[in-house]
Amino acid sequence: MAMGLAYLVLLLALQVYGPASAGAAKMKVVEEPNTFGLNNPFLPQTSRLQPKRDPSPVSGPAHLFRLSGKCFSLVESTYKYEFCPFHNVTQHEQTFRWNAYSGILGIWHEWEITNNTFRGMWMRDGDSCHSRNRQSKVELTCGKSNRLAHVSEPSTCVYALTFETPLVCHPHSLLVYPALPMALQQRWDQVEQDLADELITPQGYEKLLRALFEDAGYLKTPEESESTQQEGGAQGLVFENLESCNKAHKELSKEIKRLKSVLTQHGIPYTKPVETSSSEHLGSKTPTDRTAEQLRGSPGLLGNTL
Repeated sequence: MAMGLAYLVLLLALQVYGPASAGAAKMKVVEEPNTFGLNNPFLPQTSRLQPKRDPSPVSGPAHLFRLSGKCFSLVESTYKYEFCPFHNVTQHEQTFRWNAYSGILGIWHEWEITNNTFRGMWMRDGDSCHSRNRQSKVELTCGKSNRLAHVSEPSTCVYALTFETPLVCHPHSLLVYPALPMALQQRWDQVEQDLADELITPQGYEKLLRALFEDAGYLKTPEESESTQQEGGAQGLVFENLESCNKAHKELSKEIKRLKSVLTQHGIPYTKPVETSSSEHLGSKTPTDRTAEQLRGSPGLLGNTL
């Protein structure tokens, strides 16, 4: 009986006073998504993965081209690895730490060819790791479906991936010769004939085949590999003129300001770098002193540009 009366009183009160007045407290609506770290997918792409160069063109057996544009992932421990054939390999830490790591373990570079067979895909020029760049080798093996089966790090900053696919189950699926255009096949036939006629040495044979694979786009020339390392290595940015340098400086300043606001928003402290004058940066050495030091060699980090 008492509960019935209480319910009746509540209904009468709602009719008399109506809903809560406009001045009453309202629920706070959070319009901006939470950002657990600077690698959060809600943040702009510029603050996440930063490839040092574009991938090499798609090359190799034509039946593997259908893998281009697709990505395959594998979660091991607290890391998610993603392999995108003919594009790159990435690693993402699966934690809620504010600075959870996401990085590039390599960008599509070239094939590894052994005994005239495609043995693996080399992904180079990944994120910096100490004095070099991260790199990955992807081995293609026969499997019932396309999947990234295994990831390991046999040596520091060098990763080994195993990718299973039914596209390589045929015993001839990874042979180099059938993948070549007709003109290069004829060129290879001539090299084989010259070796049989003892017109070239085994060393010359290997050198000619290497040049043939480079012309096909399966391997990079030493000059191409060196230029790629210089573009993607830890040697700093190179600008063609003062205008491009100033433009890059403005963009970096804008990005720093945005990152500071993100850190401040989440109450994450950061330290401001100590500013130094240009004279402190340059020191008291003259260009002649610097040149002489480089010729003598320096035991410190000054001359270490790798």
